[in-house]
Amino acid sequence: MENKLKEAFSQSLGIPIEEIIDSLEYNSRDEWDSVAHMSLVASIEDTFDIMMDTDDIIDMSSVGKAKEILVNYGIEFDA
Repeated sequence: MENKLKEAFSQSLGIPIEEIIDSLEYNSRDEWDSVAHMSLVASIEDTFDIMMDTDDIIDMSSVGKAKEILVNYGIEFDA
């Protein structure tokens, strides 16, 4: 599932998949601004067939945090 998440980040933010690491944070790069964040949310929802709560959308501040949030939706990631 991690590769699917990295692909969603890569496509939404327009950055190479190799640069998608857990410590990548919102607004740490020009590519991850508020507009890209909403595109990313839509991509994640489509990829994992979920509908994220508003609080989770706001709290999704990094790739690592996205994984934590997705676990609450039943998505599993390798440790």
